[in-house]
Amino acid sequence: MTEKLYQTFEMAGGQVKAWTKGVPVDPISREQIGNVASLPFIHSHVAVMPDVHVGRGATVGSVIPTRGAIIPAAVGVDIGCGMCAVRTSLMASALPDNMAGLRAQIEAAIPVGKGINQKVDQHAAAVWHEEFAEGFAWLDEAHPKISTKRHPSNQLGSLGGGNHFVEICLDEGDQVWIMLHSGSRGIGNRIGTYFIERAKERIEADGITVPHRDLAWLDEGSVAFDDYVKAVGWAQRFAAANREIMLARVLRVFRKAFKSFRATAQAVNCHHNYVAQEHHFGADVWVTRKGAVRAGAGELGIIPGSMGERSFIVRGKGNADSFESCSHGAGRLMSRTKAKQTFTLADLRAATDGVECRKDEGVIDEIPGAYKDIDAVMAAQQDLVDIVHTLKQIVCVKG
Repeated sequence: MTEKLYQTFEMAGGQVKAWTKGVPVDPISREQIGNVASLPFIHSHVAVMPDVHVGRGATVGSVIPTRGAIIPAAVGVDIGCGMCAVRTSLMASALPDNMAGLRAQIEAAIPVGKGINQKVDQHAAAVWHEEFAEGFAWLDEAHPKISTKRHPSNQLGSLGGGNHFVEICLDEGDQVWIMLHSGSRGIGNRIGTYFIERAKERIEADGITVPHRDLAWLDEGSVAFDDYVKAVGWAQRFAAANREIMLARVLRVFRKAFKSFRATAQAVNCHHNYVAQEHHFGADVWVTRKGAVRAGAGELGIIPGSMGERSFIVRGKGNADSFESCSHGAGRLMSRTKAKQTFTLADLRAATDGVECRKDEGVIDEIPGAYKDIDAVMAAQQDLVDIVHTLKQIVCVKG
């Protein structure tokens, strides 16, 4: 039996189990963890992952089980953000010495950056009409304030900005993988922002005191709660489809670039910012994974390292104490502003040596030094997951 690596704390009257041995946790994150643990509807305890860091109201890297309530800000505004990856039949020896051309082809195939308003291709249009148009029509009618001039169908199959990426990686056997990270784009942001405000309005109207306004919640059984669950489920499906469409586009690039090519086995398409109803410790609860991946027994997941570092395909151990969860990455060590103040372009070039990627001021905040040590993060959660594959990126397309 694997040794239990978590530490148990009582914080603000609530229970916390933290997989943070050997990784730093800043004081503000500790305060946020205590704030969440103190809420009256927390079920059993809050689970804290080793990549934990400051978030909006609640820390990123938290697993928050609730009974009878959901905290929209804990789910966040990048609803359904997550990862997908596929192993290909290619070996490293089949790749060109200079990967700039392949990177350019991927960038041409997938719109990147914030505010993308692209021309929808036939595949994306079919997915929208078959899977999302009806749900959006309800959302638009029931909550018109969510509507945006930028129609969500025009962002289906786009990467976004920030730390979203498409990567070409090599595993421990020099086999080529495609991996990408994105979410529900602008519409997820609109849904999240709208219901966060609805939750704040509700607690203020009822005179409810919370440790932080971003911990305002919606009560199960209310119309707002039911509508939020419906909307967030729609956005989570949108996010998964967004990743699938982008992956299909990268695969088309590979089929054109390489004569002998096929995708061999998709590892996973997993969320790491989402809410789902699950059964834990004898009760049906709402589990919010805010920067955490479900790691049920035998389930495959992805834990990406920072830009220039290694990433991992993992298999969950179904650890009950973590609510069958693991970290969603390395976790930020410093804010984006501090990273830009701390590191130089020379630092960025050195940290991404051997990776075909942007090396400009716009991505300094994504430098590996701005993140926790991925090896320490993985060591802290050995009782949550087993490593199946270790990936090292050779191409990185940033949002």
